[in-house]
Amino acid sequence: MIAMAIIHFIRRRPDNYWLYIILFLGPIGAIIYLAVEALPDIGLVGQSFKIFPRRKRIRELEVTIRDNPSPGNYEELGDLYMDDGKIAEARAAFDKAIASRADTLDPFYRRGVCALQLGDASAALADLERVVGKEPDYDFQRAAGLLAHAYAQTGQKEKAEALFRQVTQTSTLSETYLNFAELLASENKNPEAREWAKKVLDKKPTMPGYLKRRERPWFRRANDVLKRVPA
Repeated sequence: MIAMAIIHFIRRRPDNYWLYIILFLGPIGAIIYLAVEALPDIGLVGQSFKIFPRRKRIRELEVTIRDNPSPGNYEELGDLYMDDGKIAEARAAFDKAIASRADTLDPFYRRGVCALQLGDASAALADLERVVGKEPDYDFQRAAGLLAHAYAQTGQKEKAEALFRQVTQTSTLSETYLNFAELLASENKNPEAREWAKKVLDKKPTMPGYLKRRERPWFRRANDVLKRVPA
C-alpha cells in the first residue's frame, strides 16, 4: 500500500506534504493519500487506454493515405501524431494537408504549435500570424498567446510584450501567463515577472481537483520562475 502511494506520488507529483503523510503515518497515511489523490485519477486512466486505438488509427491512416492522400486524412493523422507526441511527424502531415488545401485555419495553427515545440519559432510565426490575423480569439486566445511567445523567441520583444499585454486582458491561460513572465524576466522586469507567475498559483485554491491535476505542470513551472527570478 505504501509502495503504491509512493509510486503514484512520484508520477503525479502532488503537494509535497503528502509524502510526509505517507511516510510518517504508514499504511493509514497511504490509504488517505490514495483515497484523496489517486482515486480521482481513475477518471484519467481512460485517457491512457486511448493510446491503443489511437495508434491503431495512425497505422490505418498511414496505409489509407497511400491511396487517398486527402487533406482531411493528413489533418487527422497530424492530430493523432501530436497526441502521440510525434511532433516532427505531425508537422510533416500538416505540411501535406496545407499543400493540398489552404483554406482552413486549423492545420496552420497546429503546424505553428508543432514548430514552437520543435524550437523553430521563426517558422511558427507565419502560421500563427495567419491564424490570429483572421481569428484573434482562436483556441480561446491560445493562438495569440503563442504568437506573442514566438515573437519573444525570435527577438521581437516589443511586439511580444504588446501582444502579451493585449491577450492577458481577457485570457486566463496559465501557459500564456508564464510565457509572459519569462519574457519580462528576460527584460529584467523581475517584479512584474514574479507577479504573472504568482497569478498562476493564485488560481490553485479555488480550482476543482481535476483542474488542479491538469494544471500541475504549470504550477511547477510557476514555482520554478519564482525560484529563478529575484524579487
